Amino acid sequence: MLKMLKKEIKLSASPLSFIFLAFSLMVFIPGYPILMGVFFICFGIFQSVQRCRENNDLVYSALLPVAKRDVVRGKYAFALAIEGCGFVLMTVFTLVRMACMADAPVYRTNALMNANFVFLGFALLIFGLFNLIFLGGFFKTSYYFGKPFVTFLIAFFLTVGVGEALHHIPGLEAVNAFGFTEMPLQLAFLAGGVVLFILFTAISQAGAIRHFEKIDL
Repeated sequence: MLKMLKKEIKLSASPLSFIFLAFSLMVFIPGYPILMGVFFICFGIFQSVQRCRENNDLVYSALLPVAKRDVVRGKYAFALAIEGCGFVLMTVFTLVRMACMADAPVYRTNALMNANFVFLGFALLIFGLFNLIFLGGFFKTSYYFGKPFVTFLIAFFLTVGVGEALHHIPGLEAVNAFGFTEMPLQLAFLAGGVVLFILFTAISQAGAIRHFEKIDL
């Protein structure tokens, strides 16, 4: 699997997959839906999938002395590597905001989602949805990716809408906590995001392997 991941990084990946990791810095933008940074990281992976399709990378990979299921696992390993890097960067930047900028007026007066562990939980949920809807949808045909990506966009904006609306609901203001307050609630959301990310990714990869093994390339 490590060899397949190296092959993805060296031969198949779009440079945008790595460049778009810089959008994790959107955590610091006040008055802006910071979950958009998660979208751009997903969009970078989308660019690699598009490049894979245009260059017939799946056909090339299938001709290698590896099982077809390992081809799928290589693609998922690359997506998880990018998502993992993006999440680590967002976590570092979120901790900086929580530790050093929790009382900054520009963030205190921000009506949108605050950077905290609830935000990180939503980020993991979106990554999981991307894996479930887009990657899983792409491997149903191993060619068409327009419909899965549009479906993911709908799910993404609905998720962002819920995330941005939660703290405006009476009684749920604590989800937009500043700094390290309301930690049990924040950690509960983060744990929920971890569980959903793992669940969605596992379901998606299992389905992708099943579909890809049936496809005649």
